[in-house]
Amino acid sequence: MDDLNFSATLERFTGFGSDYDKARPSPPLALADLLCPIARCTPPNLVVDLGCGTGLSTRYWASHARSVVGIDPTDSMRKQAETIGGANISYRKGYSHSTGLPDQCADIVTCAQSLHWMEPFSTFTESTRVLREGGVFAAYDYDWPPSTSFWEVDLVYAQCTALARNLEREHGITERLQQWDKPGHLARMQESGCFRYVRESLLHHRDQGGADRIVGVFLSQGYVRSLLKLGLSEKDLQIDRLRETATKAFGSSTPQWFWSVRVRIGVK
Repeated sequence: MDDLNFSATLERFTGFGSDYDKARPSPPLALADLLCPIARCTPPNLVVDLGCGTGLSTRYWASHARSVVGIDPTDSMRKQAETIGGANISYRKGYSHSTGLPDQCADIVTCAQSLHWMEPFSTFTESTRVLREGGVFAAYDYDWPPSTSFWEVDLVYAQCTALARNLEREHGITERLQQWDKPGHLARMQESGCFRYVRESLLHHRDQGGADRIVGVFLSQGYVRSLLKLGLSEKDLQIDRLRETATKAFGSSTPQWFWSVRVRIGVK
């Protein structure tokens, strides 16, 4: 990834750490139950969370591991993570291809909804460098957005997404960014030769939210924030329509949401 892409990516995720943390989902409860036995460690001595952002994934691992290190290059996101913290959590500035961590120090290395922003092969190389023999690399991504069980809300969310993506292209935002498609993660892991065993597992996660949160989920998307930074209004992005539809459907309730999580696993 070149310097221009680094700068554009960092700018995309700057300035909304608090909103991001409130709206985004945590990892599924069963994730540690899946990964720790594969890594032959219960609990892990160290989990390294690459692209940790505001620390949602890092904090999850704090209750499942003796120590957790969150790595992220974005100062505002990392500072947001540090406001919550934890006795066995530390954060440091770094990149997925250059963590500054010692060789073979980690039992598990994770990328939570972040691998698509990372140059994959240098990330895999760095991850296997810091993993002990038999350690596990895991990239997990939610299928987006959740099912709220109110089809009207889910439909308007999808329409707002399509509109924002078109506006993103029209304004040339994507020209400055390099991303790697999520469906290709598994094949790239296999192609890298870094892992003895690679597979994908599917987990499910429940949480809940009302109208404010579903709007917050939409506003937590980097491409939406980029458009707002350009001066487009919430009306231009039809966020007002999403808020109105969700308020009418949910009322004052916070119904259950259902998320699917794809976990790409590689064993060193």
